[in-house]
Amino acid sequence: MHDSRVGAAAGLPLWGIALAAGLIPLLTIHVTFVTSVVEGHVPWCVPYWDACTSISRTGRHGSSYFIFKGAMLPAALLGIFFWWLSAGWLRQLGVQNAMPAWLPWLGLVGCVFLAAYTLALGHSGDTFRMIRRTGVILYFSLTFIAQLLLSAALLTVPAWQSWGRRLLRLCQTALAIGILSVILTVVAYPLYSQIDDAFEWVLALLLNTHGLAVAWLWWKSGFRASLHTDD
Repeated sequence: MHDSRVGAAAGLPLWGIALAAGLIPLLTIHVTFVTSVVEGHVPWCVPYWDACTSISRTGRHGSSYFIFKGAMLPAALLGIFFWWLSAGWLRQLGVQNAMPAWLPWLGLVGCVFLAAYTLALGHSGDTFRMIRRTGVILYFSLTFIAQLLLSAALLTVPAWQSWGRRLLRLCQTALAIGILSVILTVVAYPLYSQIDDAFEWVLALLLNTHGLAVAWLWWKSGFRASLHTDD
């Protein structure tokens, strides 16, 4: 009988899964942006500070519509797998508290909402608009919470505390930007409405950068999956 176990023994390196989970969404939004610019659907700019277009708008029309859906749906599946493996990685490092148990569920729900958002993109109507808005908010929120838990869990492992602090600073930056966007919504909505798309781009960059950093940590720790045969 074959028993698949996650561990540090010689086997299949898993860091590539984390790399793909972080890199595919990041590359996709930039590829669809450039494609939409070339096809004339959005203006040319630097969306991180010009706030000329939302991420959603880059994947609504032309070739970008198919690129976005064709890449983001597999990315959502990879994300589910990534968070399931993250729980195993933390346990392998020696994390004993309940934090790892939350990661697969947060990742599952967050990535399901990412898939719902992706499927609704490009369709008109109030229902689809609600699905898109709910999907992106919950995907960002639940992914952030999962990343915060993972970062905090590393602080409980002496050998990985420095990396836990680095990842927490990344989470704190994302949180500060999110809080700033809420404040501007309340006290200076006309200004916020002009720059809200930039907030979305920056938050997406920070969330995916966290994922890429975790991929590097998986590589550094030798995180692998091995097949064992039980006689």
